[in-house]
Amino acid sequence: MFHRPIRSVHDFLLSTYFADGLRITLGVLCPSLIFAQYGLLQYGMTCSLGALCVSVVDTPGPIVHRRNAMLITTALITLIFIVVGLSNSNVYFTAFLLVCFSFIFSMFFVYGTRAAAIGTAALLIMVLSIDDVRPWQEVVFSSGLIFAGSIWYTLLSYLFYRIRPFRLVQQTLSDSIHEVSLFLRAKARFYHQNIDYDENYAELLQLQVLVHEKQDDVREILFKTREIVRDSTPEGRFLLLVFVDMVDLFEQVMSTYYNYKQLHEQFDSSGILAHYESVIIKIADELDDIAFALKTGGTPSLPTSLIEDVATLRKEITELETNNTAGKYNTLGIIALKNIEVNIENILTRVKTINSYFNKKEKKNLKAREIDVDRFVTRQTIDPKLLYENITFSSTTFRHSLRVATVMLIGYILAKSLNFSHSYWILLTILVISKPGFSLTKQRNYERLIGTVVGAFLGMGILVYVQDKNTLFVILLFCMIGAYSFQRKNYVVSVVFMTPYILVLFDFLGMGSLSVARERIYDTLIGSGIALLASYSLFPNWEYEKLKQAMLSILRANMKYFEEVIQLYANGLNNLTNYKVARKEVYVTTANLASLFQRMFSEPKSKQIIMTELHQFTALNHHLSSYIATLSLYKKEHAFKVDNFDEFKPVVQNTTYLLNLAIENIQQNKGMPSNVPLIRSKFNESDQDQTEEVVVAEQLDLIQKVAYDIVKLSEKIKI
Repeated sequence: MFHRPIRSVHDFLLSTYFADGLRITLGVLCPSLIFAQYGLLQYGMTCSLGALCVSVVDTPGPIVHRRNAMLITTALITLIFIVVGLSNSNVYFTAFLLVCFSFIFSMFFVYGTRAAAIGTAALLIMVLSIDDVRPWQEVVFSSGLIFAGSIWYTLLSYLFYRIRPFRLVQQTLSDSIHEVSLFLRAKARFYHQNIDYDENYAELLQLQVLVHEKQDDVREILFKTREIVRDSTPEGRFLLLVFVDMVDLFEQVMSTYYNYKQLHEQFDSSGILAHYESVIIKIADELDDIAFALKTGGTPSLPTSLIEDVATLRKEITELETNNTAGKYNTLGIIALKNIEVNIENILTRVKTINSYFNKKEKKNLKAREIDVDRFVTRQTIDPKLLYENITFSSTTFRHSLRVATVMLIGYILAKSLNFSHSYWILLTILVISKPGFSLTKQRNYERLIGTVVGAFLGMGILVYVQDKNTLFVILLFCMIGAYSFQRKNYVVSVVFMTPYILVLFDFLGMGSLSVARERIYDTLIGSGIALLASYSLFPNWEYEKLKQAMLSILRANMKYFEEVIQLYANGLNNLTNYKVARKEVYVTTANLASLFQRMFSEPKSKQIIMTELHQFTALNHHLSSYIATLSLYKKEHAFKVDNFDEFKPVVQNTTYLLNLAIENIQQNKGMPSNVPLIRSKFNESDQDQTEEVVVAEQLDLIQKVAYDIVKLSEKIKI
């Protein structure tokens, strides 16, 4: 029973988070330790500061992007350090620089997250050097140390990559498979008795957001890594095949959506739904084993008990059908059970295929798949025109940049007025907490406060009860690794580690300890309060402002997905690229709308508009994409043949018309209810030779019905 917790710890130690923590700790600590050996700790600390700032942009991604970002950051922070160092004796000019830099570097958000990280690193060096007044000769010399520390960290990061070029892809792919496993477990809970359907569905949507984020991370690294895309190596082909099959597997998991409430009403007494839950959880366990094997270099094995469980499940359904002479169970219910069981078999087959890729003998013989990678990745060009186009109050980035510039100025004035010895902590708190949206700022605010208070008490306890310098150094090292390992995974835990790390470091430097802890709490409270109040009252960005665009995007994506699936039936499986691009877009837009919906809950009640309708809209679109996925699998996985597809054209055309009508309603609701009839598919259910046509017709009817429900709901939505 201790297997899973131990596995979780082992899994974390092999993750990108821990690898980042070790790399950053090594990069930041080494310069200080080396210089300290020669009695030059102060120089070492300056060098470490350069390494720390560059580490901000060293987030997972293609090595070319990481390298370029680190080199740009190196040049930028060296220049800013010189400018601030030469002018910080003048409070007024420093305040002017702070406002200008805060605005300019916050605008970097328009170029994506990595560019935003470069902006954050630039502001970080400014904040940390803003009170450090020294002669110009020392400023120039220290800027050289900053530059050296930055180059040292860049070389270290590049060296880590060159030693194991596939490691980051393995770790990221492993994380994405684990998220699919969690999604599958949430699906399994629908088969549990007395489940709260709404609560579980809300969790399912959140997990879908995480699956999309992780798969997008893999896509970004995998398709932009030359060793994988251009240099076809066995390891590269292996990782590519695993990822492509996992995306297809996730589509199969997505396609299983049924009326679980009706299933429970019919079959709870038989106990068969508990068996479904058990089998699905075992498949999720197998996915976790695959994810773990990717990190450890092991080989997962499919347990024979799982294959036997699926065979037993199939047998139970047959018995249920045979013994249903009294008509206790609805025929449609039994058909649903059969469909779910077939889908489970298909998922299991996909898992077997992925397992086979791990065979070392087979790995060498794996054939590369032709993938038009440019259509699956987004490329951000640094176009000055984009910056110019965002200089408007309608831009959330522009408003965010104005807000950051204003609150940094307020924080600076307050810090100078209070005359704290570490007043830059107020600015640092504002910098870290301020996010483009209110909900994200609020969340980061709470995380920072909780982490700082808990960490400060832990730090004070350590300094009071631990006097031995060697022990303190070990604690310092442990806290550094913890702080940098959790900064992307769990910010609260990261800050809990960060605060004792800073307190112990200050103790080593002879700069006080307990008084520093109290001041850190005060500064954090002040900075948090300023940032949160500003995000509410100063050029605020509310989630409902993005609502219309997000709803339109998901409708268009689902309509395009539906059209591509229809093309599979009409024209065959000639080119799947268009289909896969459309499928990816559905995942992206679904994740965007679901995360937007979740963030709205953190906002004031007055800003939470149409929450009931939005929940229904999100659910209906999830059902729609699930039904379309099921229709596509009939063709892709089972090679369904429909001899006369023209018979379904009226239903297909009406479905497309309904989705277009819903888009029109969201764009401009005229308040006029539409009277659109549903069209029934024409097929002969008694003809046994047309079984596949019957199944396709039923699925098209389901898709049309959901599209109709979306239209009726869109008539009530006014944004």
